Amino acid sequence: MHICHYRYIFSVLIALCSIIASASDDPLGTQDALPLKPSLRLNEAQGDPCQDISPKHALNLFDSVNLALCNNPQTREIWASARVQAAQVGINRAAYLPSLALSAGLSRNWPANGNVYNQRNAGLSLSYLIFDFGARAANLESAKQLLAAAGYTQDSTVQAIFLAVVQAYFQSQATLAAVDSAKLAETAAHASFAAANARYLAGSATPADKYSAQTAYSQAKLNRITAEGVHRNIQGTLANLLGLEAGYPVTLIAEHDQDVPDSFEQDVHALIEQARKQRPDLQAAAAQLQAAQASTDAARASGRPSLSFGATTSYQGISGSPWGHSSTLGVNLSVPIFSGYAPTYRIRSAEAQADVKQAQLDKLNLQVALDVWTAYQNLTTATQALHATSDLVRSASQSEQMALGRYHAGVGLMLDVLNAQSLLANARQQNIQARLNWNISRATLAQAMGNLDGDLIQRLSEETSIAVTEITPVKAP
Repeated sequence: MHICHYRYIFSVLIALCSIIASASDDPLGTQDALPLKPSLRLNEAQGDPCQDISPKHALNLFDSVNLALCNNPQTREIWASARVQAAQVGINRAAYLPSLALSAGLSRNWPANGNVYNQRNAGLSLSYLIFDFGARAANLESAKQLLAAAGYTQDSTVQAIFLAVVQAYFQSQATLAAVDSAKLAETAAHASFAAANARYLAGSATPADKYSAQTAYSQAKLNRITAEGVHRNIQGTLANLLGLEAGYPVTLIAEHDQDVPDSFEQDVHALIEQARKQRPDLQAAAAQLQAAQASTDAARASGRPSLSFGATTSYQGISGSPWGHSSTLGVNLSVPIFSGYAPTYRIRSAEAQADVKQAQLDKLNLQVALDVWTAYQNLTTATQALHATSDLVRSASQSEQMALGRYHAGVGLMLDVLNAQSLLANARQQNIQARLNWNISRATLAQAMGNLDGDLIQRLSEETSIAVTEITPVKAP
């Protein structure tokens, strides 16, 4: 008869193993609530945007941002954190399911009377929590809200990386333009020095003209060397954001002049209200507040009674004797009476944590308004400054041509030529900086609004893309 019992226990074990084997790696469906892996997606049917992405070809702004989101360790870290929180949701959902345990044992006994015998036992137990005054529900709600917060935090991190790459991309383009401008200034200064030296040798110019022009030429050369160094540093920053070694030879698509609107005018208060609905960090703070409130409910419920159902069946046998069988079935009521005041302080801690989250949410609400207001004013100023510096470059260029023409005609002074060339070089630098500020201000306002997304990056990328220019002469590691 004991063989039948062994067969029964073995068949139950086989059935349990088959059930476990047939279950998926996510039987409670927690992966469905996970945010998408960080990357730019223009449509849901695009597939994996990170597939086949490579820094070996020339990158426009869209490609640069997407490479950073796919390759930057910070995005991988935040996505892994979201997966951790999704698993916590699964743990709390599992509390609603029964638990089943199989036990078996074999022992050999040596009693004092010398009658050595073997003892065998096998059992199966089932337990299920029926009612716990909302503790499971509160814990599950807290886990869900923390998962939602993790998703919003991921969005916020993605937008921060968005903005950092946009800034580094346009800074790289601006510093490259600054190098070109410095080269033009160096060429012009060299031409002025050559003209002053020629007139000096011909006896129609003073030594002061020659040495002033030579000094200006040396200064222009130093400015060009400095601009090249700044450009290389920015390239290292961009490569780092893309998840590459700082010396990796990143190639960018060259920039062309964009059409700048005459002015930028919006209802800034409407933008602030829109930002409060869209900002992922604000949504993350709201979800964290709801999670803290759910944790408070769970702390209160932990000190209340619980009702559970249990069932066991067991077999025991001693060598030379038939197997004995026993089964139990019943419900269990557990009523906490005194736990050293620990539940009281757990509730106080949870309530205080909820107050912390509420204060953080209120503080972030104010910060969102300030971010949008500041970004709006910066974009308005940058738009006006870009128009002003464009006019400044045109007038300075004409002044430089007139001063140089007068000097060649013998009726002008070298000091006037050098001043005009210096003003033109400064005007070009101011225009480059104004264009950089304008591009970054647009992206900053979008980030402050919470809508720095793939569509916007695509538009910015299309606006600023023409011929291919390699901007990194550094040798690849």
